[in-house]
Amino acid sequence: MKARSLLLALSFLLLGGCLVTFNEPMPANAAAPKALLGKWTSKDAWGEPLTLQISRSGGDAYKAVATGKDKKRDEYVFTVSRHGNRWYLSAGVPKRLGGNFLIGGFEIIDRKELVVYNLDVEQVSQAVDKKELSGRTYEVSQDHGEGVLIDSPAERVLAYLDDPANSDLFIEVARFQRAGK
Repeated sequence: MKARSLLLALSFLLLGGCLVTFNEPMPANAAAPKALLGKWTSKDAWGEPLTLQISRSGGDAYKAVATGKDKKRDEYVFTVSRHGNRWYLSAGVPKRLGGNFLIGGFEIIDRKELVVYNLDVEQVSQAVDKKELSGRTYEVSQDHGEGVLIDSPAERVLAYLDDPANSDLFIEVARFQRAGK
């Protein structure tokens, strides 16, 4: 899987060419930690600056605005939930990438660093093959390769994600630093 630049939901970072999507969004069950809100900076795969501004969007939703050098401004709305010790985010995926919903993870380290995780496509695909989750592979697009669409109910997905035996499902896809105040 070749890495491609893809600003998407709170993952608006560098996802692999493949994507794990879900028929259902993860139900929002908590307000995001206050430390998530604000301005974050990073560099993309080419070393170019990337800025991320996260704010409340109303109700249980949050808005992330991503901008990069010489790139248009991208806005995404997402929700968060907390299960066990993990924070999750859920966002709609653009139609050009198959639609449905993305589920990722994130953590905030010392209020200064935001680490965003995506699901490992190969491991989720193996879980489908083993009938631990139900779903199918599909072509995301010609530019982004194959993805996995999970159609298991949210409760089953959460039980699978929260199982300590599956802790290696999450791979780091971006690391942001808190922007100066």
